[in-house]
Parts: sequence; C-alpha cells; structure tokens
Amino acid sequence: MKHLAVLAALLAPLPALADIDPANWDAVTSEAEGQTVFWNAWGGSTTTNDFIAWVGARVMEDYGVTLEHVKLTDTADAVTRVLSEKQAGENDDGAIDMIWINGANFAAMKDADLLFGPYAEQLPNWAFVDVEGKTVQTDFTVPVEGFESPWAMAQVVFIHDTADLAEPLGSMQAILEWSAANPGRFTYPQPPDFLGTTFLKQALVDLLDDASVLSEPATDANYDAVTAPLWAFLDDLTPTLWREGRAYPATGPAQLQLIADGEVDLAISFSPGEATAAIANNQLPPTARTFVLDKGTIGNASFVAIPYNSGSKAGAMVVANFLMSPEAQARAQDPEILGYGTVLNMDALTADDRARFDALTLGVATLSPADLGSVQAEPHPSWMTRIADDWMTRYGVSE
Repeated sequence: MKHLAVLAALLAPLPALADIDPANWDAVTSEAEGQTVFWNAWGGSTTTNDFIAWVGARVMEDYGVTLEHVKLTDTADAVTRVLSEKQAGENDDGAIDMIWINGANFAAMKDADLLFGPYAEQLPNWAFVDVEGKTVQTDFTVPVEGFESPWAMAQVVFIHDTADLAEPLGSMQAILEWSAANPGRFTYPQPPDFLGTTFLKQALVDLLDDASVLSEPATDANYDAVTAPLWAFLDDLTPTLWREGRAYPATGPAQLQLIADGEVDLAISFSPGEATAAIANNQLPPTARTFVLDKGTIGNASFVAIPYNSGSKAGAMVVANFLMSPEAQARAQDPEILGYGTVLNMDALTADDRARFDALTLGVATLSPADLGSVQAEPHPSWMTRIADDWMTRYGVSE
C-alpha cells in the first residue's frame, strides 16, 4: 500500500506554477531571457512587419528574447485558437504568447477569461503613458483593467489624391454626393477587414445626430432604429463605388494601391501618418494628402494582450514594455516608418527622450494634432459585431 501511495503521488499532476509578478521587473527580465515570444499580429503591411522585425532585434539585443511574428489576416483567428486550447485543456505553453488586439476581440477574450493579467500598469514604461489625454484605460468602452497594454494611437483620416480630388470632403453626406458625381472613384476594404468595419462605424457616427447611444451595448429594441441611417446611406453609396460595389479591396494596403494605380481617388485610413509614409515609400503619388471630417473622426488605441496559457509570459511582458518605451514610440511615430500616434505623455519624459519626438518631421501629408480635430469615441463592440454581420448579408456577396 505504501508503494502504491508513492506511485500515485508520482503520477499525480504537478500543481501549476504561479505566474510571475509583473511588478518584480528584475525577476521578469531574468525569466524572459532565452524565451521565444510568438506575437500574433496583423501582417498585411510591409512597413508594420518591418517595425515588428526591428522590435524583435531590439528585445533580443537588450533582453535575450526571441520575437516571432505570426502574421494574421484576422485577429479573430488568434482568439479562436486560444479558446480552442482552453476547451481542450491546453492550459500551459499555448501556441500564442501575445496578440495585437482591441475592440470586440479584446472584449471576447476578457469575458471568457482568456487573458493573463492584470499586468500592464505594473510595467516600468507605464509611468510614461498619458492616462489623462489618451484612451488607454478603456477599449471600445470596455475597461482594460490592466489586461492589455497600449502601444499606438490611431485616428480615422481620409487620404485623397489632390490631382483628382482637390478639396477635402467634410462629412459622409459630402462623400456620398462626390461619389455619385464621380462613380467608380471610391471604395473601402471589405468587412470584416478592420478598416472596412471602421468605415461603417465612422459613417454611422457621422450620420447620427447624437452618437452617444453607441457607447452602450446594442439591443434588439434599439438596433434597427439606430442603424437605419447607415443602411440608407450605404444603399445610395454602394452603386457609385469602384466596380459598382460588386468587389472590394481586401485590405488597407490594397485600397491604397488602387490610388497608386489611378483607379480611385479616396481611401480611408486609421493612421494619420500613413499617407506621408506611403509617399516616402513610393506607394502613393506625391499629390496625396489627408483630411478629417468636420464633426471629427473615430480614434482609439492599439493594444497587446497576453493569453492566459502563454508559456512565455515574462518575454511577452518584456516586448509589451519595450513597445511603450520612448525609443520604440518615437520610431513608430516617424512618418517614414509608421506614422502612428504615441501613447506617451511628453511631459513625463526626460529631455533626451522628448528630443526624439521633437526631431520628427510630420511630413507633407500628415495633419498636425490641432488639424486632426475632435476625436470621436469608438462604439461599444456589440454594435460592430451586428453591423458587420448585417453588411455581409446586404452587400458582401461579390460576383
């Protein structure tokens, strides 16, 4: 009996190791050394991919962490993978260590207890984050509560080729009227691509007299009435689009390529510096410029989150912390690199670190912060989930 008891003890599953404390940074960096972090992130942009490769080189140099970019076309694929692992009982050393995420995907993972944390506000570089002036503690109205860390700010802009569309268009109604007068010269990425769904959100926000209703979850009682202006707008707009709305570019870069090829004159972007970066990279003509709508445009933060079953949580925290560093933030804001907005508070930086940002030239097609106008809040994720599904039913079948 004694031998059986010993054997049973040997065969019993080992207790799970406690997750490392994000506040003990020395322990985090010590454990991170030698780890490989599989970062699932959108892979549809060469400039973004190059930036992630640079991040990988820097965290290897400073911390001995290997960063592998797993290129996604849809962040929901990563969410599904983690959920499948949880359902299969694969609670240790999952396939994904970090995800570029926000909005509905974050809300879904948080609700299903698929995230490690809270960790974000314990990272050393959180001290530099602008928690007062940036929307970094809520994500599409959902409280973040330290379960993801911010690394870029975005705001909707419209990129136009001034050789053919000389003046900015101040509203969605103005875009409709221009598109009707210039058929085939506008399109947007096909949902569920995030830029395609962003166009739908931006249209609804601009068309509503009071968009505050979108801050609360969509309900069966209010959904039809609130979204009615959007469907009326799209019914009028769709026949005027490139290829009469029977086909759409798959991604943002594909949309910009249509401008470069002279097929369209107007595109939506979620990066105020994208046009300048694209001109610098010979992806857009030098006549490209940027505008925002008169009522303002939607803005949000990009975050990274760590799945609950990552086997490289320490390495993932090292990468997340580096993404919030002044060095990485200044590089991301450089219009010739990415042109992303920073999450940092300039007043919290040292003189040397602030000089990194002061030395940047915004570029010919990038609006100044003052010219970007008002930032409109993201709707609650429930609105976009239903709108994207309805869009596919109404307009998504292409021949």
